[in-house]
Amino acid sequence: MRKSSGAKRSGKTSESKKPDFKKNESGKSFSSENKPAPKFNRTDKPKQQVVKIKSDKDEIRLNKYVANSGVCSRRDADIYIQSGNVKVNGEVVTEMGRKVKLTDVVNFDGVNITPEKKEYILLNKPKNFSTEKNDQGANNVLQLIKSPSNVRLEPVGRMDKTTTGLLLFTNDPDMVRKFTTPNQRSSKIYQVSLDKNLKYEDLEKIQNGVTIEGHKVYVEEVTYIDGEAKSEIGVKMKTSNVKVVRNIFEHLKYNVIKLDRVVFAGLTKKNLPRGNWRVLTEQEVVNLKNN
Repeated sequence: MRKSSGAKRSGKTSESKKPDFKKNESGKSFSSENKPAPKFNRTDKPKQQVVKIKSDKDEIRLNKYVANSGVCSRRDADIYIQSGNVKVNGEVVTEMGRKVKLTDVVNFDGVNITPEKKEYILLNKPKNFSTEKNDQGANNVLQLIKSPSNVRLEPVGRMDKTTTGLLLFTNDPDMVRKFTTPNQRSSKIYQVSLDKNLKYEDLEKIQNGVTIEGHKVYVEEVTYIDGEAKSEIGVKMKTSNVKVVRNIFEHLKYNVIKLDRVVFAGLTKKNLPRGNWRVLTEQEVVNLKNN
């Protein structure tokens, strides 16, 4: 699959109070909404070295590991290490010459780091591709994308083979954690196609919260899509677990024919045809971290 070149740099936009769901398969949004200082918040590209990972037994000096992560220079890393700001596998390390394995957990000022440039790729996932780690065949989503620096990327959350739409990939463990925890705050919008019209009373039940297996499931907004049959539904909710979206309708005795994620934490399918991917802009990454 080819990389899409149509993405434009854009700033953070505010989210409207009520989304205006409109079916648009072309990809348009369904919603109108005395130590040196660390360099975590810089938005320009830091000068980083990409470490080619040969095996899990490879070792590098700790100051180089910290510098390669992009948070500071190697000279500054020495100062931080001496000051006790760096932990390896949970223990403070003050030896500048200490060597670490690529499988070690290195923590810098409370943040886990890796000696790789952080990359963020957005894919418009087609049907019949798996996100399972143990399924590395030709129909795995990892076969659809390519890291610019050949770092190892992973999808943020899971999608079953039949679900389509926006899927984020990264080698940033903090970003993965941010969007897979139950208490995340970012909104996602899904277009759901049902096997029959959704009754208005069932739509109200979904809006008020549905109890599934003893747990109350809430949505931010649910509505019929303008100009479509009442079997085409727009759902806005914070979960990135598409299985939850399916469960809502199946609990009310509807079969989900199609499920498409059209907005992910402010990112849309604009200029991103099905099966294509693109690298996020620096501003989009900043927006995701603040979302």
